[in-house]
Amino acid sequence: MKRILVTGGAGFIGSHLCERLVNDGHDVICLDNFYTGSKENVWHLLGKPNFEIVRHDVCQPYWAEIDEIYNLACPASPIHYQYDPIQTTKTSVFGAYYMLGLARRTKCKILQSSTSEVYGDPAVHPQPESYWGNVNTIGIRSCYDEGKRCAETMFFDYHRQHNVRIKVIRIFNTYGPRMAQHDGRVVSNFIMQALRGENITIYGDGKQTRSFQYVSDLVEGMIRMMDSGDDFTGPVNIGNPGEFTMLELAEKVIDFTGSKSKIVFEPLPQDDPKMRRPDISLAKEKLYWEPKVKLDEGLKKTIEYFESVLKER
Repeated sequence: MKRILVTGGAGFIGSHLCERLVNDGHDVICLDNFYTGSKENVWHLLGKPNFEIVRHDVCQPYWAEIDEIYNLACPASPIHYQYDPIQTTKTSVFGAYYMLGLARRTKCKILQSSTSEVYGDPAVHPQPESYWGNVNTIGIRSCYDEGKRCAETMFFDYHRQHNVRIKVIRIFNTYGPRMAQHDGRVVSNFIMQALRGENITIYGDGKQTRSFQYVSDLVEGMIRMMDSGDDFTGPVNIGNPGEFTMLELAEKVIDFTGSKSKIVFEPLPQDDPKMRRPDISLAKEKLYWEPKVKLDEGLKKTIEYFESVLKER
């Protein structure tokens, strides 16, 4: 049994990670300031003897004796990270700084949840880890993109300068139960609009592409990365290479929900990537990992979750 700290542990992805680690028998500390996370996401874990939750902002130091850190703290949807862009940058950078300091003191292993957004609007497709990206440093998305890029820099500098045992993953679009209803992400947007019989909004012409991975596949990839040898630091892409246009996704959601929603088109937001698809060759080679859940299967599970949420409320 390991004592594991998960920052952002009450968020969408963090709650699934906490659940998996608790079920695997580890002692888990869930750290969250509840800016975008929710106690409801981890409510079912509160009675477990090997789980505790702490309200804390990673922009401030935190002390604990631990064996591993998963650093997930940061709003990840455009609506949330653009609402307070300065705080978003601080969370990425200061959060990384304080968690790396904690890892250095305790000599524990630390995993950074970076993002495919470090590739920006890519000029290389699909995106391998060797691609340095095409990112606007002063745009409305830059607080998140550049914050995560800076955090990666800090992780590798701590590794080189202080021998901190680091792991860096780049997460591609992830979906599943416990996504926030109004977080502005395309999967939750489309599902909620379809279930309410509203028009489904596509930004741009609908031909821009994304790759969607189900949350359980991501959690498996994260744990395999953490458990890999110290000689493999990453960064490594964790995502599903299946590529779909926004129009294809909207049509699938309408079909699976039986909705009578119509598709409408709005202007494409600034710096919105036109293509996004991971090259996961490195994850296959080093982690023996690849996603298992197909989009149709994952969408149906996610739709069931949102249907239950709407019934309860």
